Amino acid sequence: MSTAERLIESTRELLWERGYVGTSPRAVLERAGAGQGSMYHHFRGKRELALAAIGRTAGELRDRAEEQFGGPGTALDRITAYMRRERDVLRGCPIGRLTQDPDVMADAELRAPVDDTLRWLRGRLAEVVAEGRDRGELDPATDPDPIAAALVAAMQGGYVLARAADSTEPFHQAVAGVLALLADRATPGSD
Repeated sequence: MSTAERLIESTRELLWERGYVGTSPRAVLERAGAGQGSMYHHFRGKRELALAAIGRTAGELRDRAEEQFGGPGTALDRITAYMRRERDVLRGCPIGRLTQDPDVMADAELRAPVDDTLRWLRGRLAEVVAEGRDRGELDPATDPDPIAAALVAAMQGGYVLARAADSTEPFHQAVAGVLALLADRATPGSD
């Protein structure tokens, strides 16, 4: 792995663990095993490196989500696969956690990939819900946008509840609850 790649990967990890303020250039260099001037050789500074790291994290989140959204099965099957896939629940969502970072939220350029990713996720979930409705798998009166927003809110809120309780159980309860509500919209025989 190149030095630039090690710097980006180290920054991704540190942003997830410590946030933007806690991600000092020194910590990045130590984690990456890179020399003193390496960061400034590849990036103009911490902000540019953080932007690259956030962008990479956002891209990976989208790619992983698309594995379930584009997979086989009914809309409910695919949404369930996404909501229940393996996650490091107690660490939280690496993108969602950035919404709590005042320095990221105060910087329009750093905030953009966070907002874009969460907007993409709601939009993609709404598309899957609409596919299910249009295929007769879900009640014809199902409105995809609020369902998608509720799914994302339950997941992100589940992370918060899990971290506060230091237990994954609240996350799994939130996911089970919102999926049960969605399953109530399934039409008979759509399994």
